[in-house]
Amino acid sequence: MNTPAADPLQRLAALLSRLPGIGEKSAMRLALALVRADPEYIRTLAEAVGSVHETLKLCRSCCDLTSTEICVRCSDARRDHTTLCVVAQPQDRMALERAGFYRGLYHVLHGVLDPLGGVGPGDLHVDALLRRLGANEEDSATVQEVIVATSPNVEGDATALYLSRLIAPLGVRVSRIASGVAVGGELEYADVTTLHRALQERRVL
Repeated sequence: MNTPAADPLQRLAALLSRLPGIGEKSAMRLALALVRADPEYIRTLAEAVGSVHETLKLCRSCCDLTSTEICVRCSDARRDHTTLCVVAQPQDRMALERAGFYRGLYHVLHGVLDPLGGVGPGDLHVDALLRRLGANEEDSATVQEVIVATSPNVEGDATALYLSRLIAPLGVRVSRIASGVAVGGELEYADVTTLHRALQERRVL
């Protein structure tokens, strides 16, 4: 006997509820909004969702998400190439860019150390960071300072300490964002003033 097809509205809501920060009620509200939306918008949205995995890749240099081999920040000669800000996720880089005062380069780890969650150094883009600093190259790197801008929580602090121990022997100054970001808070939710103070008052690890 054939089982009845799942309710399309319930199926859509169930899929939406799998997104971060979306509960069952919010998912249903979004699903109903999509049902009532203009058909052209729905087609455009479906196309954007379907193509995101095909068009986005990791920047060959900083590991940020981009549609090109090298992202616009790494290829911008006007930026300060002697300073590198290490962040956990692309949204952290976006938060710093929105603030508008940091003009150096970035490196995105795509996570932080979390032994209990099964995330170790091999799961992060640490090797790519060391290559940028000249750890595996004969020529010395142009980077003079690495700012570790992971969130000030247990995992972020552990990641910062781990990176400082790897980078310090390379002769590159390692600093940590200051306490302008609340302990236990997430970097992507910090306001512009807080981010500015955190970077301005960074300290050497």
